[in-house]
Amino acid sequence: MTSVLAGCTPWPEEFVDRYWKAGHWRGNTLDNLLRGWALQYGARTALVQDDTRLTYAQLNRRVDRMAAGFRLRGLRPGQRVVVQMPNVPEFVITVFALMRVGAIPVFCPMPCRGAEVSYLVRITEAAGYVGPSTYQGFDHSAMVADVAAQGVFLRRVFTYEAPGTSSPYGGLTIDPTGCHYFPLASVDAPPERPQVRGAEGVAFFLLSGDSTGAENPRLVPRTHNDYAYQARAAAELLSLSEDDVYLAAMPAESNFAFGCPGIIGTFTVGGTVVLVEDPEPEICLTAIGRERVTVTALEPTEAQRWLDVLPKAEAEVNSLRLAQLVGGPMQYATGTATATATAEGIARVLGCDVQRLFGMAEGLLTLTRVDDPLDEPEKPTRTTKESRPLSPNDEIRIVDANGKETAPGEPGELLTRGPYTIRGYYRAPDHNTRAFTSDGYFRTGVLAMSTLEGGVVVMGDLETRARPAQT
Repeated sequence: MTSVLAGCTPWPEEFVDRYWKAGHWRGNTLDNLLRGWALQYGARTALVQDDTRLTYAQLNRRVDRMAAGFRLRGLRPGQRVVVQMPNVPEFVITVFALMRVGAIPVFCPMPCRGAEVSYLVRITEAAGYVGPSTYQGFDHSAMVADVAAQGVFLRRVFTYEAPGTSSPYGGLTIDPTGCHYFPLASVDAPPERPQVRGAEGVAFFLLSGDSTGAENPRLVPRTHNDYAYQARAAAELLSLSEDDVYLAAMPAESNFAFGCPGIIGTFTVGGTVVLVEDPEPEICLTAIGRERVTVTALEPTEAQRWLDVLPKAEAEVNSLRLAQLVGGPMQYATGTATATATAEGIARVLGCDVQRLFGMAEGLLTLTRVDDPLDEPEKPTRTTKESRPLSPNDEIRIVDANGKETAPGEPGELLTRGPYTIRGYYRAPDHNTRAFTSDGYFRTGVLAMSTLEGGVVVMGDLETRARPAQT
């Protein structure tokens, strides 16, 4: 077995060999890939937010210096760090810098509060936290101080301040627990010699989509190998190139915005990522016009908000060539007239292709293809309910309540395993015995059916019922 973080379930060697042989896994960590992208695309623009523009070379240098600053302030390889940041360049820089240290970011959505953050710190034994001191009226520093007072893990807090504001902290120990607070902008030091690490290790943790907002969310460990493959394969499927501009309108820490193909997939081809901190439709549409955005992703409810605003918008949006409508089972379910009308409206009003993307933090992505047949010759849209897995090595089973595979067209629970689907949640052995079969298939809890053509139709969340015995 390969060396993995304690509490994580590795892929069996048989599957490791299979994914390497297929060329899916290539043995490069995400932070090391950034070094290569900086060499290959150095002067090209990598990251944009409002007036901030970073080339690939500048981004890599910022990551190098922040990584050295993190090491200077005591972060070590293998330590976990909760990252709760809005869609700002510092989120991307921080995540790559932590990975370059060898630390493991724990992605935490901005709406999470004390109970959720406290749980993430305890379950991961997080040594650090990165987040705003205050954001949209909420005092994150006070929240984290309360979390630090509850246990022995959290010892370093790095506070992000918006441009033009200053941190109230100067790097001194300010609470009796011994927790140190540092302005994130002060985390800077001369770069050090790169460290060599294996790509089989955990790159970061995502929160499971069906437990986001829960007091004890399940943690999804994503490795460098599996996530680099996911983002690269998604970029190839969309024919992304260095001429593409991707708008990260969804939260950057979400699986969709980070790697479907998202930020990582765009970097893979040397394209440009545009971040919007405020996802209001008017702001997103203005960013599309200003930066000549070509690709974006949004949930159907947000897409409908765009449609409501578009008649009054003054932005030029004719640069957009593809909009992904994304989500988990409930957002993705295409049986309703509303969802179909939204997809048709986006295609008609924005004049772009629409791709339906079902995905889970645990791995599996199924997508419609932009070369699927049009619904009708006079309608420039593809609203087919059928999607296909991202990878040729994605293995899909649809089973009934007794664990028996259903025939095409018959609904059942979607089970999957593959080169970017986890084999177990982090430190959740009891739940893992229910969520995974003995031969490694992940029980998604999604109601779906297969088609004669080998596709998948996602129908929504599985109705509550007894789990079949393990097969």
